[in-house]
Amino acid sequence: MTERVERFVYDDGIVRMFLLATVIWGAVGTAVGLLIALQLVDPLFNFQTPWLSFGRLRPLHTNAVIFAFAGNAIFTGVYYSAQRLLRARMWSDLLGRLHFWGWQAIIVAAAVTLPLGYNQSKEYAELEWPIDIAITLVWVIFAVNVFGTVARRRERHLYVALWFYIATLVAIAVLHIFNNLVVIAGPMKSYSVYAGVQDAFMQWWYGHNAVAFFLTTPFLGLMYYFLPKAAERPVFSYRLSILHFWTLVFIYIWAGPHHLHYTALPAWASTLGMLFSLMLWMPSWGGMINGLLTLRGAWHKVTEDAVLKFFVVAVTFYGMSTFEGPVLSIKSVNALSHYTDWTIAHVHAGALGWVGFMVFGMVYWLLPRVFQTALWSRKAAELHFWIGTIGILLYIVAIYAAGLTQGLMWRAFDDTGRLAYPDFIETTLRLIPMYWVRVIGGSFYIAGLLLCLVNAVMTWRSRPERYTETVHEAPALSRGYPVVPAPAGLSAWARFMRAGWHRRWEGLPTTFTVWVVVAVVSASLFEIVPMFLIRSNVPTIASVRPYTPLELAGRDIYVAEGCNNCHSQMVRPIRAETLRYGEYSKPGEFVYDHPFLWGSRRIGPDLHRVGGKYPHLWHVRHMEDPRSTTPQSIMPAYPWLLTAPLDWASLGAHVKAQVSLGVPYRPEEVARAADLAREQAGVIARDVVQQGGRAGLEDKQIVALVAYLQRLGTDIKGRAQVTAGRP
Repeated sequence: MTERVERFVYDDGIVRMFLLATVIWGAVGTAVGLLIALQLVDPLFNFQTPWLSFGRLRPLHTNAVIFAFAGNAIFTGVYYSAQRLLRARMWSDLLGRLHFWGWQAIIVAAAVTLPLGYNQSKEYAELEWPIDIAITLVWVIFAVNVFGTVARRRERHLYVALWFYIATLVAIAVLHIFNNLVVIAGPMKSYSVYAGVQDAFMQWWYGHNAVAFFLTTPFLGLMYYFLPKAAERPVFSYRLSILHFWTLVFIYIWAGPHHLHYTALPAWASTLGMLFSLMLWMPSWGGMINGLLTLRGAWHKVTEDAVLKFFVVAVTFYGMSTFEGPVLSIKSVNALSHYTDWTIAHVHAGALGWVGFMVFGMVYWLLPRVFQTALWSRKAAELHFWIGTIGILLYIVAIYAAGLTQGLMWRAFDDTGRLAYPDFIETTLRLIPMYWVRVIGGSFYIAGLLLCLVNAVMTWRSRPERYTETVHEAPALSRGYPVVPAPAGLSAWARFMRAGWHRRWEGLPTTFTVWVVVAVVSASLFEIVPMFLIRSNVPTIASVRPYTPLELAGRDIYVAEGCNNCHSQMVRPIRAETLRYGEYSKPGEFVYDHPFLWGSRRIGPDLHRVGGKYPHLWHVRHMEDPRSTTPQSIMPAYPWLLTAPLDWASLGAHVKAQVSLGVPYRPEEVARAADLAREQAGVIARDVVQQGGRAGLEDKQIVALVAYLQRLGTDIKGRAQVTAGRP
């Protein structure tokens, strides 16, 4: 029977759109990163403007780099490679355009709302609920287009890059939905359905796996496609790619709790995260080896081709980061590294080296192909590589040094057994020279990226007036799956090692996707179910009570200003921390915290026991001008809090939302939320005046923030009464 041959044309228009967006947003995201790096060396760069303060810009930087730069790069690579691997045009041109413009609209919405203070506070998931819904809709559009293309494919087997794309589509959907379950309290305000310990667990289940399934698996898919293409060599090992994929997909999902060592999270959960993090090293290095050995016989090309240079350095940084990550998950190492700039250096080694250089290599490879003209300047691409590499090295070496300095100074004791550096500012001052080196390194990296942007724009300008659309031919895919019997005489182990079972799955995309779902969901449930069902994970403390309406408003302001980007609220049971900050934090203290605010970095001191430590006036002056209370502080000033009116009208809705989450407010507290808040605000404002401060603050945001700060850590002063179970 003669096979029916079909003719088709690839849609490279959507690739061109995402490609240019990638480079443009890369320049924007890294420019914001450079600004906040400058803010850490001199607070004058905050410009005393709420929209440009560090706390509001830091989440904008991370979202821009992850979802705008890396996200558009993912879509660029997927739309280009999937069509060729499946030998089919994308299922719907319309869905492709809806995906593109929808994603750009989401990025713009993030760029507007985050500086305005609309922020959920969860790391890498700061965007508020309307934008989260939009992300879900756009992701569904993307998934439908990809799976629709898989369904109409003309190639029987799914190539390895497609496995990683499918894992990304499945895992990100699960992570995004379950981490962003909220109760809506207003048009741009929500509260996480999880509280305290459980919220922290869910956030780092999401946070670590956002790195895994947004910054790792899709870029491994790009590596498996573009690196062999650029090297003109096949992938080194098919069997190693199978091992790499399935172990990564199953093991990665367990590793998140290692971000919470020595916190109020139960030790069993963080230990489990550590063990799986250590196991991750092996499959990760399997992928690195597979990538580098694909260049066997092509190493001479690396010296001549900037694209291969970018790829080699990217894969090398992938190997470095995936070795360091498991090391940082070891409890004894984490006790030193956590909350320090060591983590920042680790993250940026992966982001700038692995993700950034993989993107740049792909961009330079694609530019002449999708714009159907010669690359504007090969020398500029080469220069970009060297400038970018120097920038990465300057950045990470300085920040590794800063992280080690922080960790060692925080836990140092003198000969008498006292803290050697009791004042937090002593550590901060030691870091300033290293922060300046980071600024220089970041400037180098951005200069290289701007070269890439110029190269892309000039290549685009030299495009032909009309693109040539090559017509391809391929036989239609026959129905049914041809069964090829294994050679006689093979043992069961030999059949398994020949990977025939996997070869069959590759021809059954529905079956393959179901097994990916099983791997992701089962691994997640093994951790999540015990965390939520075992009541002893969060023992009740009888003295812990809900926040007053004014304290709740102050907490919302704390979140809006991004204070948790610099300050933790978690005293770990480590001697240096209890001496510096006070009694270590207990799980039961956070049962009314929607969301949790433990933080992941200490640019400033921990605040969990700050309540009652200073008079009200000290906090007012500290927020108006931090240098007035702590000379040489690098904290931004927040003078607008002393003039911005407090939104009394929204308090009732916010308290009602808390009630729906199980917070035990009395009916009268809900009905009189604004009145109760005004009464407490009046008391604080009068105290400020009596202490020598300004009058007229009783209806300003500063009094709410002071109320919240003065509450922190005060519920267990004296002997805590602990009982099993939840309140």
